Amino acid sequence: MRHIRPSAPFIPLLLFVLVVGTAGRSSQAPADSFDLPDIGSSAGTLMSPAEERQLGREFMKWLRKALEVSDDPLLTDYIQSLGKQLAAASGEGSGNYDFFIVDDPTINAFAGPSGHIGVNAGLILAAETESELAAVVAHEIAHVSQDHLLRRFESQKQMSIPTIAMMLAAAAIGAALDPQAGVAAMMGVQGMAAQQQINFTRANEEEADRIGIETLARAGHDPYAMPGFFQKLTRATRIYESGAPELLRTHPVTTDRIADAVARADQYGHRQQPDSLRFHLTRADLRQRNEYNPQRAVDRFEDTLSRGRYRNELAERYGYALALLRAGRTTEAAAQTQKLLASHPSQVEFVVLQARIDRQNGNAAKAARDLKGSVGLAPGNWPLRQAYAEALLDAGRPKEALNTLEGFVALRPGIAQIYRLMADAAGKSGRRTDTLRWRAEALYAEGDLEPAIRQLELALRQPNIDFHLASRIQVRLDELQAEQRTLDKKERARD
Repeated sequence: MRHIRPSAPFIPLLLFVLVVGTAGRSSQAPADSFDLPDIGSSAGTLMSPAEERQLGREFMKWLRKALEVSDDPLLTDYIQSLGKQLAAASGEGSGNYDFFIVDDPTINAFAGPSGHIGVNAGLILAAETESELAAVVAHEIAHVSQDHLLRRFESQKQMSIPTIAMMLAAAAIGAALDPQAGVAAMMGVQGMAAQQQINFTRANEEEADRIGIETLARAGHDPYAMPGFFQKLTRATRIYESGAPELLRTHPVTTDRIADAVARADQYGHRQQPDSLRFHLTRADLRQRNEYNPQRAVDRFEDTLSRGRYRNELAERYGYALALLRAGRTTEAAAQTQKLLASHPSQVEFVVLQARIDRQNGNAAKAARDLKGSVGLAPGNWPLRQAYAEALLDAGRPKEALNTLEGFVALRPGIAQIYRLMADAAGKSGRRTDTLRWRAEALYAEGDLEPAIRQLELALRQPNIDFHLASRIQVRLDELQAEQRTLDKKERARD
């Protein structure tokens, strides 16, 4: 299991300013800030939908090279569920966005092209309520829905999509890159970006605040969570003034912005919606991951449980069980998990945790047997389906694992982790062609179009390939090659 890595040695600069970094931006940007020229309202004419999707894939490809984007299905599924609920409430449609968590303890978040919105683990831990977290996500959704990014590209139309993607990723990652991140190619792009700015205008921020608060109200969250978050940042700035993060020092939260946000929230009034259990479970998981030493995590949860210092006892015991499992104390972890399941037998996090314990104890067959029923009740649930497939693989049943994953991608396509697991299952089943096919889909989902095409071409060259499978692969290859030709044509037109 991965834990949240320590803070990187650089201060992240945001690609899209989130509430944390851009609150109360001064009218004159700092000399060392980054900004792409504003182009008015012609955003919709700058890129075709296909180009914007490719820009998004390129952006995520570079981002993954430098940041630890979480591949944990439970954590990712939670932030996607929250994000899509908010996107639906905003009227934009939940299918237009991709929400993900970055394994970093700093309080940060950002949005990228084609609706990619990242939330740092540190931000989730800093949010005192689910409405505060929702406020940040709603603010970012508003930046995307109002085309605040694309409106800043007109003077860059001569740049290639990969170059623009690298520039945006460099801005999101920060002015100083981790030398171990393998993104030295971004350095030249950052030098180019340094001559410009990538900050939103005050009007952009006001619009995102207004739409974000409206979205919160429509989704049933407390609209006052947004000004409440601003006030929390203000207090942090006062406490850490001498060593405040660059974002808080260069973009202070102003009393005017807080007052404006309160006035907007007044139009809707308070919403007293309770936090979801999944919010508390996610925070408990992140808290135990935040401790590099598993035993220290165990000690902390034992202390909070003994003193009753928690907001949600179920979540606290869940974090304790996860920490015990990380520490190798599986018997104790199993005892805690049984208590959790006794009170909430269908809670996905608890079901998956029990399966992990069974697999770690060498009882993958039991894990698969238990998960099969849960998957039958929730066939579109990503964490359950992935856990089931992993248990089947551990039990030496790769063909069944591949079958269940093929059924899942028909319901929820586009998840890179699932495609990688499918490639693994196909390989263990002796199905070389399918291994290459699903590896291609994983690469495509992660933004690597050309390598994906090569994998499909290689798949078609396999001996004794089934005619129907070859036909499906050829259709997919034609789609990807057509996409590549269109992009190449656009790139040549820019030259």
